[in-house]
Amino acid sequence: MHEIEQTMLEERPESDEVNRGKKLKRKIYERDLRKLQVELCHLQEAVRQTGERVVVVFEGRDAAGKGGTIKAITERVSPRVFRVVALPAPSDREKTQMFLQRYIAHFPAAGEIVIFDRSWYNRAGVEHVMGFCSKAEYRRFLELCPRIEHFIVGGGIRLIKFWLEVGKSEQKRRFEARIEDPLRQWKLSPMDLESYGRWYDFSRARDAMLAATDTEEAPWYIVRSDDKRRARLNCIAHLLHLIPHKAVKRESVSLPKRCRDNAYDDTLRDRRFVPELY
Repeated sequence: MHEIEQTMLEERPESDEVNRGKKLKRKIYERDLRKLQVELCHLQEAVRQTGERVVVVFEGRDAAGKGGTIKAITERVSPRVFRVVALPAPSDREKTQMFLQRYIAHFPAAGEIVIFDRSWYNRAGVEHVMGFCSKAEYRRFLELCPRIEHFIVGGGIRLIKFWLEVGKSEQKRRFEARIEDPLRQWKLSPMDLESYGRWYDFSRARDAMLAATDTEEAPWYIVRSDDKRRARLNCIAHLLHLIPHKAVKRESVSLPKRCRDNAYDDTLRDRRFVPELY
């Protein structure tokens, strides 16, 4: 077991073990998430110093929790190191390009970790199931994708692929919550509703994708995501496990004294302040 995972298990109170299998309590989640986010900050500095290039792909069914997991990874680190790429539907021009072309344009330079919120695997999933690509294009993608990823990894990029797996009943519950909650309704698109009715079509597409593209060089890691909190913690812990790093020593700093040579009354006067309603 990796050092990070082992340490978290050793520090976990016995009461946590009793609750295993139930929804993870917020207090426990926030405690463990903070530890992992501190480790992500260490990873960030290590990647900066070593110049490593990392691509992390997140795929899964609609409402599987990809966005929340990505947010948990990135909320305490620099967006200059951890870049999130969530591309819209391709334009008419992009549709005529080589399929991976628009994704490769976002690949990392030295010292960057690029996270794809959905990726070139759209072709193996929604494009195939919804008929947005031809059967020949779909078959060609499954054939060529492992070869292309071979060259990506061979070129020095660390490629990590996560599939978030949510169950039928939990997906249904999450979709119903989106329908009722005005803060979540924006997440529900006509495409989501269409895909909801095609559960088994997407299951077959998932199985075919994993069979064709789960390789030793670029394996798929499956994250059970019915419990979003556990899924986030498990995913971050495994991401840290997959990228070897050590805590980088930082020089201790102290705030300098403010210069008083040009001191004056710098209080803002007669300016437009926002009304203090709260």
